[in-house]
Amino acid sequence: MPKQNELMDKAEDVVDQVLRHSKHILPHVARFCLISTFLEDGIRMWTQWGEQRDYMNASWGCGWFLASVFVFINLIGQLGGCVMVLSRQKVTIACGILFAIIGLQTIAYSILWDIKFLLRNLALAGGVLLILAEERAEGKSLFAGLPSLGENNPKQYMQLSGRILLVLMFLTLLRFEFNFILIVQNLVGTILIVLIAVGFKTKLSALILVTWLTGLNLYFNAWWSIPDYKPMRDFLKYDFFQTLSVIGGLLLVVAHGPGGVSMDEHKKKW
Repeated sequence: MPKQNELMDKAEDVVDQVLRHSKHILPHVARFCLISTFLEDGIRMWTQWGEQRDYMNASWGCGWFLASVFVFINLIGQLGGCVMVLSRQKVTIACGILFAIIGLQTIAYSILWDIKFLLRNLALAGGVLLILAEERAEGKSLFAGLPSLGENNPKQYMQLSGRILLVLMFLTLLRFEFNFILIVQNLVGTILIVLIAVGFKTKLSALILVTWLTGLNLYFNAWWSIPDYKPMRDFLKYDFFQTLSVIGGLLLVVAHGPGGVSMDEHKKKW
């Protein structure tokens, strides 16, 4: 047990070293990764305007005009929200826009009835919550000299909710096959997910999971290796950017920690 604790302490020291050398760039990389699925989908609305419009018209029978309005809202909302988040301008409004887009797409594409895609949309919402929590933390730092409202503030509950929603993405990556390697991957990944959800050894667990998910994403979702004319390219591209967004959310957890509602925070008081 002492050896395990010593090994864990060394691993956490490595994470701290990584954070020290990347603290200025990591939040920017995390934000870009997190909003990448919105950015890609917004660009898709532009490049596939006709196809998206015809799909909505065929699915809902809403007519050419309303279908075009749907595509336009998705295009402007997603690209505009991404620009605002990356430029750190009116981030709270941008997060509200992205939340609205998630809700709109969940209804329009009947995602409510597909558990896999519903979990992924919830994970995206968790990532946006983490951006909102980060923005609130930065805003609070402007008033550092003022009295605090206490530890259990909305920002910390946003971080908790964001962590829990993010880990839902992992459930869609589990592959239930009788294969020893897959069983080990599922077991290790599930342990990391639970640690992140409860906020124990959070930065270390999140960084390991980022590395693991990045490897899986590059291996299983290599959309660039599929010819343009094959439908599988779009499916893999969707999966790739969805996973990249969750990786961005996990990087925000690495950069800013789990927040006050976590075992890591309570451990400091013991």
